[in-house]
Amino acid sequence: MSVLKKIEAKLETMAPGDRQIGRFIIDHPDQMLRLSTAALAAEIGRSQSSVVKFSQKLGYSSYQELKLAVSEAKLQEWQVPAGVIHGSIEVGDSYQIILKKLTGSKLLSMQQTVAANSERIISRALEMLDRARRIHLVGVGASSLVARDFSYKLMKLGRNVLHDSDSHVQMANVSTLGPGDVLFALSYSGASIETLRIAELARKRGTTVIAVTGLHDNPLSRVADIRLYTIADEERARSSSITARDAQLTLTDLLFILLVQKQPDANEYVHNSEVAVSVLKADRS
Repeated sequence: MSVLKKIEAKLETMAPGDRQIGRFIIDHPDQMLRLSTAALAAEIGRSQSSVVKFSQKLGYSSYQELKLAVSEAKLQEWQVPAGVIHGSIEVGDSYQIILKKLTGSKLLSMQQTVAANSERIISRALEMLDRARRIHLVGVGASSLVARDFSYKLMKLGRNVLHDSDSHVQMANVSTLGPGDVLFALSYSGASIETLRIAELARKRGTTVIAVTGLHDNPLSRVADIRLYTIADEERARSSSITARDAQLTLTDLLFILLVQKQPDANEYVHNSEVAVSVLKADRS
């Protein structure tokens, strides 16, 4: 049973305050996904603690876990494109079935990630990146690949960007940051010890920390000033790193496009980058 069905089933037996919260979630699930505990409480005239307690009464450790459950329930209503199915890829699956399952997993992950991040929080992250004196990107494993991709895009816009795959170098770079700089940290689990220690140092130095992590409560999200969320299917171990990477790429690509839109001379920078690279391509031919 989805959380929305569970709330609806228990609605009549709930205390008046809980019934008010539950009714709002049932009637406005998309809006609820964009609201923090404080914002939801203000929207319905309840206290922030009552929203947290409501989540716990439903069996969730935090409001973020309740939001994830609501997001998953909403996805059950989303119509998968014709020919695309979602499910675990099995050893005996045919080539065509693998293609369909993989495509379905990727689409669902990206759609769910977009639903988990409000326009307000994206705009706040965009503003900090746009104003940053320096932007330092960190991540390990697959997250490091996404950080590198985003760093290249930001460099094309003339931004002062720091990135290195070596965590020791990352830590050394962060030690030079301060107020006015931004640390952009990617970790789906939010528990990567290297990324967490780097974020903690950045925070101590007065640097704004933007975390791109899972919707669940985790150490990295607690350190961050701004939290962007990615959704991937953790239970499908063989494909979770793939969908987590796709979710991260969706967010970083969105931020890049919004920065291009915001920066008046962005097209000139991108054009100059393309011209510079074209010289190398010409030499090869």
